[in-house]
Amino acid sequence: MDIEAFSELFPLFSTANPETIEWLLSVTTEHEYPAERTVLMEDSWGNAVYFIESGWIKVRRLTGDNETVTLAIMGEGDFFGEMSVLDESPRSTDVVALSTVKLFSVSAQRFIQLLFKDPQLHHKMLQLMVRRLRNANARFYWRKQPPALKLVKTLLLLAENYGQPTDQGMEIIQLSVSDLADVADITPKEVEMILSKLEGKGWIEIGEGRIHLINFKQLTNLANRA
Repeated sequence: MDIEAFSELFPLFSTANPETIEWLLSVTTEHEYPAERTVLMEDSWGNAVYFIESGWIKVRRLTGDNETVTLAIMGEGDFFGEMSVLDESPRSTDVVALSTVKLFSVSAQRFIQLLFKDPQLHHKMLQLMVRRLRNANARFYWRKQPPALKLVKTLLLLAENYGQPTDQGMEIIQLSVSDLADVADITPKEVEMILSKLEGKGWIEIGEGRIHLINFKQLTNLANRA
């Protein structure tokens, strides 16, 4: 991948110096995983930072009952693992591919060097971390809202961050009912009922491994209701 394509794909590097990106590309390792493959085990956090070139992943927390809870869904152009590198803390989470996924990884040591190399990159990193904090705060606020609003807000946020434009609007990967329930903080039964209603209204269309968000105006209006 050339420097221009890399900076366009990853917002983190949109203001980085070309020399910084060129150096980064010289020290990255490429990975490719099939759907359902574990990308990062819980004991591997802190070793590297991963950048998603294509595909979708989920971050899940492991419980003591051999069950998991999905904490986040991430897609093309995003990255993960940076917090464990920066604060050197262990994680009881792992990362699983939801589709075929291609990643770049850079070791923890190289990532720290990268931040010191380019002040613009350092500043952009802080901006994106603040954005993630705001999203987390918004999800906390959503907990008091009706299930339909929480699910629609979740779908719109995924479309905003990772969606692909189509003739029908925007599309995201078709997530499992349990993953959507975890991320939206509602029950699987509520997810099934709400998706059915949205599809019946023609606001979304589900099929071929994708959820198409068709009627953005109506979905946004619903999400903005107090």
